[in-house]
Amino acid sequence: MIDTALCLPAPDIEALLQGRIVVALFKQYIDPGEFVLYPSAVSPSLLPIEQYYRSNFLPIAQNALVQLNSETPQVKAWASCEFCQILDGSESCEALSRLTIWQPETFQKIFAQQPYIFLAYLRVYKFAQAIEVSAIVDPENLFVALLSPLSIEGTQPVLSKTMFQKRCQQLQAQQPPLHPELEELQSAIAQLNDSSAPLLANIISHFLGWKSETPNKLVAPQKAWIKNIVIFGNRSDEKDANKSNYQAGTDFERVVHKSLEFLGFGVDPNAKGGAGGMDLYCTTPYSLVGECKAGKSIPDSTAEQLYRIGTRHLGKEDYESAVKLIIGPGEPTKFLQKSAQKSTISIIKPMTLQKLVELEAKFPGSVNLIELKPYLEAGQIDARIDEYIEKVLTEIKLRSHVVQVVKNYLEKTGLDNAEVGSLHGTYIGSNHSPSLTPEELHEILIELSSPLAGYLGRKKVNNESRFYFLRDLHIDSLLTQ
Repeated sequence: MIDTALCLPAPDIEALLQGRIVVALFKQYIDPGEFVLYPSAVSPSLLPIEQYYRSNFLPIAQNALVQLNSETPQVKAWASCEFCQILDGSESCEALSRLTIWQPETFQKIFAQQPYIFLAYLRVYKFAQAIEVSAIVDPENLFVALLSPLSIEGTQPVLSKTMFQKRCQQLQAQQPPLHPELEELQSAIAQLNDSSAPLLANIISHFLGWKSETPNKLVAPQKAWIKNIVIFGNRSDEKDANKSNYQAGTDFERVVHKSLEFLGFGVDPNAKGGAGGMDLYCTTPYSLVGECKAGKSIPDSTAEQLYRIGTRHLGKEDYESAVKLIIGPGEPTKFLQKSAQKSTISIIKPMTLQKLVELEAKFPGSVNLIELKPYLEAGQIDARIDEYIEKVLTEIKLRSHVVQVVKNYLEKTGLDNAEVGSLHGTYIGSNHSPSLTPEELHEILIELSSPLAGYLGRKKVNNESRFYFLRDLHIDSLLTQ
């Protein structure tokens, strides 16, 4: 239970909750301890907000203050003050600014008023939901007495202990941020009014070390629609809602379009089915035409219908060269199976499509459409797609193991980084399949240390690549059984 709160500007609390910073800025020393974070509108420097915060954080700061002024004060988090660092003005204000949310002028303003600045290193824990509190607020005091203590049981830290310590060390050593351009990009994306923006902003935050959640947890709120692939294909919920067969088919077509776009296909928005229209047409990375058949059966005429509509819209030559796909939960008739073999038409169930989408949701970029293409053979190909999914998962599991090899080696040796030869020896000693040559392991290490992956880091020492651990590559059971 905590009965004391620490007053902080509302934007600073928001930055702590987002993992952008691990410190709060004060004019006085803060003793180590545990405090609820109480939002206010007052900054230590009393500079106008436009001069107090860096430009990439300014819109978020303004929004936080608007919310504070329009709502009853609520607390969203508590923090453990691990220690308080005293800065005497000899530090670079520019370096401090690059590692925090405050302008260089903010530090300069406080140093002009007094000889010291105090950075309180705060490990922040989020309440499950915002809590309205009654408190005795003294404008002259940083600390607030809560009229009723708050329980902190079950709260979750914003950053893991290891990640928090790493961020603290970076700030104490005033090491420059590794990816300032990505920080700017994250801030810009976070302000977009787009349904996909939060997901991308969260992924970048995770890469920057601002979040400790696994990628699965990060994308979980965005995945509710994926379960509709099977639901709409089977049409059970449409029957419950008394929808027509036409509407049921339309709902299924829409979720199939969304699924293929999610996988990386360039889906023609004008292909919307209906009378004489193609249900599905993809232009990139290769041409694909398709029919969506919700319900319990796939009619004999589906292959003929696909040919007639496809050749009408694309021409016979382009249709013949395109991948042809039928998606439906029903069992194809014997006639349709023969037609599919003769015309090289692939048939898959909605569950198979859903598995592919779930794989891509769990591990973004894992579904390679060019590598998938050879699996799109003639006939019912659900088993072949399952083979492809298992192949991808095997490759991901190998990379997860390589990340653990790096992590365990560095923890065991106490080193900051390791060269390929040492890591190869550790990998061989782990008896993991498959066996890798040093060159093969090096290629995987390079892949895992790329900015788009971000599981490992890489640095050059005497023209040799050395690798270090950044974050785990978690393998959790996700695919529908």
